[in-house]
Amino acid sequence: MHIRYDRPVSRSAFLARRLALFSLGLLLIVVLAHRFGPLSTPDFVLLVLAAAVPAALAVPLALLGLARLWQIGALGGVASAWALIYAAVPLALPGYGYYLYVTKPKLTEVSTDLADRPAFVSLPDAPQNLLPRPALPDNAGEAQLAAYPGLNGRRYEGAIDRVYEAVRKVAGENRLVVTASRGEEYGLPALELRPTTEVPVEEEAQGAAPASQDALPESGPLPTARPEPSLLVPLDDGEPEGTARLQFATRTLVLGLPFDAVVRLREEAEMTLVDIRVASRYGPHDLGISDEIAEGFLHALDAELLGIAGN
Repeated sequence: MHIRYDRPVSRSAFLARRLALFSLGLLLIVVLAHRFGPLSTPDFVLLVLAAAVPAALAVPLALLGLARLWQIGALGGVASAWALIYAAVPLALPGYGYYLYVTKPKLTEVSTDLADRPAFVSLPDAPQNLLPRPALPDNAGEAQLAAYPGLNGRRYEGAIDRVYEAVRKVAGENRLVVTASRGEEYGLPALELRPTTEVPVEEEAQGAAPASQDALPESGPLPTARPEPSLLVPLDDGEPEGTARLQFATRTLVLGLPFDAVVRLREEAEMTLVDIRVASRYGPHDLGISDEIAEGFLHALDAELLGIAGN
């Protein structure tokens, strides 16, 4: 006589796997829709938190399935293990964000010039909705100095046009897209034509020798002096004439969180001063990402202008 033993099944383990898999799939869709699609950042944050709820429910169910496996040998140990693996990412993302929120200074932007922050050329159109961006607190400068003491502006022993060209090149290599600019005439060398001494066409037809095809033209572009910075006229946004500014928009590589930056160039005593300001577009906290963007850009600019950087 054969005796058949029916092994018990842990329903909580299989339910945990379904919930965790649903949570992971929802998170992937939300991240892709925000990074490459039309999903706004406030909605992205809300949906990330919503995706973590099924994962949070799956964890105790998976632990219960493992306990049943240990106690009575219930079927579902593998399902419980996969549930914990699937739930790790949906729970780790908001958990890591909360860790940065607590450990990083509560700032929405950083700047290399705290006394005279570079002014944005134009404010981005970004409805805040669920993530309003408050004004900077009075102690923002002290908090930045305490948290990021190495974030400083740069001095380069070179003309502003050379530094301006390097800024645009480095920005393109670091996924910074130009959205607005002001004072480009101070960063780009102006060109004018020399007075020509060529023989008019009518005189050449009357007997003048035609010019050789290989001859160099007598008129060509020559650089002219940039506008005199001595006549400094303040603009409406507080920046004086003689200052070149480039405004950029960028996104973090994985999650696509939007940030705005402005780079200011000023020529002073045969040197060019470069300052940068980076601000989060949404929310009351930049999670320390603004400093990473600014530091990365300045280090890349130092490498590009290696040999002319000053203290």
